Amino acid sequence: MSTKEHTTIRRARVGRQPIVPAALLLAFFFFTTGARGQEARVEPDAGVTALEVGDAAETAKKLANPLSNVWALFTEFDLPVSDGNLNPGHPQVGGRMLFQPILPIPLFSSKEREWNLITRPTIPFLFSQPIPIGPNKFDRKGGIGDIQVPLIISPSVKNWILGVGPTLLLPSATEKAFGRKQWGAGPAVVVGHYSEKVTMGVFPQYFVGIGSHNRSSGVADASYMNVLYFMYYNLPNAWQIGFSPTVTWDRRASAGNRWNVPVGIGVSKTARVGGMISKFELDFEYSVVSEDAFGQRAMVKLIVTPVIPSLIHKPLFRGR
Repeated sequence: MSTKEHTTIRRARVGRQPIVPAALLLAFFFFTTGARGQEARVEPDAGVTALEVGDAAETAKKLANPLSNVWALFTEFDLPVSDGNLNPGHPQVGGRMLFQPILPIPLFSSKEREWNLITRPTIPFLFSQPIPIGPNKFDRKGGIGDIQVPLIISPSVKNWILGVGPTLLLPSATEKAFGRKQWGAGPAVVVGHYSEKVTMGVFPQYFVGIGSHNRSSGVADASYMNVLYFMYYNLPNAWQIGFSPTVTWDRRASAGNRWNVPVGIGVSKTARVGGMISKFELDFEYSVVSEDAFGQRAMVKLIVTPVIPSLIHKPLFRGR
């Protein structure tokens, strides 16, 4: 799962892409071999400490929670299918990879409660992404999109997922169409609930543009929202079914092009592969609301999330 960043891109036709299919095939290979691999042990508060059969299910539960204390490297490969009024032909397929290191830092610990700082910077990579320059006219480019960095303060509350903090927008896009060309900041909130069988919640982030970074004059400041909503149901042997789509809303867009609302379903397996415990997930999403001009209609996602050892074990501040 993930707080995934959906960079606002006017999606269009993609040429033949050897990179994205190869990455997806590689991820699928890991998915199938991981399902047969031996599972790993994760201690409740210290990340991966030993490999042992039977504890991958506990790791899967933690990874379903965006505010858990597990350090991991979330990597998502997307194949979005897009369409709209700018495309009179068949729906078009794009390509994207989202890299999101999950870095929980223990801040404070006492007998009553623990507080953590959860940061999940999202770095989008676009592969030869086509950009519409007119009706049925496209220019293909590749590069990096804007980076989003949420900084969530989260207390430990039994069976609840609670967190709040700022989120930052970094103008790292290498192409005009891949980002907002300005710095940004706003609030981020995480609210959810978990039990032995189900983990669910919402993770909204709102960004307001600040200043400018080689931005054209007359362009309105960024003002947009991402809302990740998620639910995972735990099955035997560290399998899960669930979903984690991201709803997007862009105030700067014209009427009919502001919302994209996907729904989806997916399956995941957590297991040991090559000495490292990892989660492998395959999802399908369909947008029940999408942009009129051109926007995402459906998407296939392959997610690979290897767990890494915690780099910070002790809280930065200790209570009595």
